[in-house]
Amino acid sequence: MIDLIVAGGGPAGLATAIRARLAGLTAVVVEPRTGPIDKACGEGLMPTGAEALAALGVTVAGHPLRGIRYLDGRHDVAAGFPGGRSGLGVRRTTLHAALAARAAGLGVEVVTGRIEELRQFPGHVAAAGLTGRWLVAADGLHSPVRTMTGLSRPFSGVRRYGLRRHYAIKPWTDFVEVHWAPEGEAYVTPVGPDLVGVAVLSSLRRPYHEHLAEFPALAARLDGCDSTQVRGAGPLRQRATARVAGRVLLVGDAAGYVDAITGEGLSLALRSADALVGCLTEGRQDAYERRWRRLSVKHRALTAALLAARTARPTAQLIVPAAHALPGVFRAAVAMLA
Repeated sequence: MIDLIVAGGGPAGLATAIRARLAGLTAVVVEPRTGPIDKACGEGLMPTGAEALAALGVTVAGHPLRGIRYLDGRHDVAAGFPGGRSGLGVRRTTLHAALAARAAGLGVEVVTGRIEELRQFPGHVAAAGLTGRWLVAADGLHSPVRTMTGLSRPFSGVRRYGLRRHYAIKPWTDFVEVHWAPEGEAYVTPVGPDLVGVAVLSSLRRPYHEHLAEFPALAARLDGCDSTQVRGAGPLRQRATARVAGRVLLVGDAAGYVDAITGEGLSLALRSADALVGCLTEGRQDAYERRWRRLSVKHRALTAALLAARTARPTAQLIVPAAHALPGVFRAAVAMLA
């Protein structure tokens, strides 16, 4: 019998499978797509995420990130990650390829397919023609497994969406730049020696070029650069009533998602994979819910607070001025992300 059936072969699923193998467990990943999987993503790893990646034995080429900068056309405030720690800007496809190679080297099998139904029994779970002791749902924002297990919870608030494109230009900063405008944000992440990713987040659904026009200084810098196709994701807010349902556990975006406004999604996924496998090796699968909440509490609180300020008209345009006026508070927030 397989120890872990992992639904989803993205970073969260592969990280879980790698961590399982390092703990002496067997793992099979079920994924319908082949090759490096791309998706709309800010592509920045906070220092905790970069460290979690290294702990998996994964080495990946990218661009070091020294901190975070907020800009709104009138104000510019930056804070470095404390203690000389560095984050990492890395293309999603590059990260996926590195994780896939590490997983293959550890003997993780990847099966092409989808989990369209599952059955739970007292000591195992059956899905996709496989039998395993546990099933880990790492199948993204709109997780089918989360829905199958009754853990999805509807959300009726403001819906936000993300779009991302790469530009062939030498990075002009070692910081993640967050440009703020009345209707959304643009996130600039260096991901290579001659490449930056620019993701825009907004509650407005419109073409990428219309979003970018909200940031004239950034648009002017990128004008004339070769660029990739636009990829989108959303709605970003996804709720889950719990992370554990019997022998099914949720990780990554499938575990619930608030917003990409703090850029911690990948880092949280990598760290959650470690917590999940730790609970299973201890024979305490139900403890994962508590560990996930403890692991993500600062992320969820900071993301919710920043998102509430962004979506409330009276405060939306005060975020960057406040960070500029209170640099100590901004540094503390960046240290929390780190």
